[in-house]
Amino acid sequence: MSQPTEYNPKETAEKLGLLPEEYDKVVDYLGRTPNFTELSIYSVMWSEHCSYKNSIIWLKTLPKSGPSILAEAGEENAGLVDIGDGLACAFKIESHNHPSAIEPYQGAATGVGGINRDIFTMGARPIAQLNSLRFGDPESERTKWLLKGVVKGIGDYGNSFGIPVLGGEVFFDASYNQNPLVNAMSVGIMKSDRMISATSHGVGNPVFIVGSSTGKDGIHGATFASGDLTDDSADDLPSVQVGDPFQEKLLLEASLELAETDCIIGMQDMGAAGITCSTSEMSEKGGCGMDIHLDRVPTRQEHMLPFEILLSESQERMLVVVKKGREDEVLKIFDKWDLNCVEIGTVTEGPSLRYFMDGELVAEVPADSLVLGGGAPVYEREYKEPAYYAVAQAFEPSTLAEPSDLKEVARSLIGHVNIASKRWVTEQYDSMVGTINMSTNRPSDAGIVNVKGTEKAIAVTVDCNARYVFADPEVGCSIAVAEAARNIVCSGAKPAAITNCLNFGNPYNPEAYWQFVGAIKGMSTACKKFNTPVTGGNVSFYNQSTIEGKTVPVLPTPTIGMIGIVESKEHITPLSIGEEGQQLILLGKHNDDMSSSQYLIHWHKQELSRTPSFDLDYEHKLQEVLYGLITKGSIKAAHDVSDGGLFTTLLEMSLPLGIGVDVEVSGGRLDGLLFGEAQSRVVIAVDASDASRVLEQAHSAGMDAELLGSARGKDIVINGSSFGSVSSLGEIFNGALHKMMN
Repeated sequence: MSQPTEYNPKETAEKLGLLPEEYDKVVDYLGRTPNFTELSIYSVMWSEHCSYKNSIIWLKTLPKSGPSILAEAGEENAGLVDIGDGLACAFKIESHNHPSAIEPYQGAATGVGGINRDIFTMGARPIAQLNSLRFGDPESERTKWLLKGVVKGIGDYGNSFGIPVLGGEVFFDASYNQNPLVNAMSVGIMKSDRMISATSHGVGNPVFIVGSSTGKDGIHGATFASGDLTDDSADDLPSVQVGDPFQEKLLLEASLELAETDCIIGMQDMGAAGITCSTSEMSEKGGCGMDIHLDRVPTRQEHMLPFEILLSESQERMLVVVKKGREDEVLKIFDKWDLNCVEIGTVTEGPSLRYFMDGELVAEVPADSLVLGGGAPVYEREYKEPAYYAVAQAFEPSTLAEPSDLKEVARSLIGHVNIASKRWVTEQYDSMVGTINMSTNRPSDAGIVNVKGTEKAIAVTVDCNARYVFADPEVGCSIAVAEAARNIVCSGAKPAAITNCLNFGNPYNPEAYWQFVGAIKGMSTACKKFNTPVTGGNVSFYNQSTIEGKTVPVLPTPTIGMIGIVESKEHITPLSIGEEGQQLILLGKHNDDMSSSQYLIHWHKQELSRTPSFDLDYEHKLQEVLYGLITKGSIKAAHDVSDGGLFTTLLEMSLPLGIGVDVEVSGGRLDGLLFGEAQSRVVIAVDASDASRVLEQAHSAGMDAELLGSARGKDIVINGSSFGSVSSLGEIFNGALHKMMN
């Protein structure tokens, strides 16, 4: 086995990111000193990005099973949920944070490409994309540069690939200055009995690499994603992959054509750690080994070294294990789509993975020693409550003076980029390609995807208010799940399952790990309440920057991606007022709690406070009552009260058709009632003739409900006073992000 001259294995292991005890563990597994290529293999597979070594203990506490779950978390490339009619929905969310911080265009583009491959390697056709984006100070030129690059990368890749973007969120906070968060979600549809597993078995079966050629981009990308960003991180630019959406489109069609045959054993995307990850995970799952000949791998550069070929994260590639004797069928399909399809190895008796280069054995490792659930290390890290938490709990927002001009406050808030329309972003995405988006002309709280040939549709959303999670990780993450479910229900669907993207700081920092542990506890509690199992996702630690010697973690951001099932398309409910004369009803309680609201942060400059008022049992009851009213056909529009409070909700309901509202609001401080973000509140619009009946039904079901007023005129009128015309307020709301970027 070849290795560099003057090779010091312990020093090399440390440089590659392996801890001393991890190096010792490698020696124990192999029974000898590892060579450089083998150390490279362990360094990527035991990185946080691949092994989840600092998070898996807590991830195992999340609820994963349910009557409709066809693939539980960790079993396959993505989660799979039975939606009836012989169909299933595959979905997953993942991060591409560190690559996007260094090269925002390619970092974001390849994030989109990678998550789509996770979907179609299972045999599902991607039908919808969503994303959750976090950036730093909106006044910073770096923030604007990152935003432009990320949005263009998502738009160029997704638009070319031909999948509509149905939803997302964009949020700004100085904690993301150096380390933006780019979380991409993909949703696909397939026949429920045609899932392709990411497995390998059958001694002698051939192993193929298909898709693009392998280059030097993305080498040690998994290791790069498992460390802190520093002022020197630009030197890691080769760790950022380069994407080609047109090649991915060909790969999609070839893969789905292959899925219609019965000639494959298993298939897996080559994401983090490339060939290393695919060969080891598929082999471990099938209880077998592989002999892989690296010199047969199609490469973009000459004279690539074995470790470079193994660790490359070049995009648009997959590993396919084929039934022996069926090779020609596979070759014919990929030749039709003008893609590489090369036999690079065979399945062997377990458990060894053997990698050869020009006939020389360059690495030999047990497959199960590499992977999560096998021999990868598992740690339980220390955690402790940070000092800021007690300060936040002690602050009382009601001690702040109420502004004399709430109209000025309203204009200021709707003009802030965290509340204002994200049209500058969404206009760059194709939301209509494929003719399945049902929420383009009738926007709803969640995106709606038509399931053609059935009465059903799928509702999709991504949600997380990181400010709430920072204030109290357990309650804040419960709110994230609850708000996702609320958006699904407001749109006429029943929540089904979630995927998550857990973005936190350094796990070796006890205070950052405390945030992570609290978020997992809150997510688990809420998912059990809403019966939405966790189908998988992604953990992204080390989201922080070292700036002038000071380490700054991002706000803890456990992004929740949720799908729901619309049983009948008649139940699809828009968020906008449909016509003058409709009556507006508040489901839930009036509440003037301003804690952690954008109003408190941006108007009063108060960064630390509690989470907004939240009762999980009450929230669950609200959603049950709301869903019942929608399925009875009583509700014409529904929109939840969230960022920006009740005022923003009313404006967003008015904007699509330009219809004003005239409402009465009382029961506490008016600034808190209008701009506070207390949870478990939804504004619904009903026909005037139905208002009394809807109120009675809500009260009979044990839910608070109150008539706010009616839809009429062209202004937003509150307690008899106009806050401005819908059109003038809309100019502020719709133009804020354009103004920032111009």
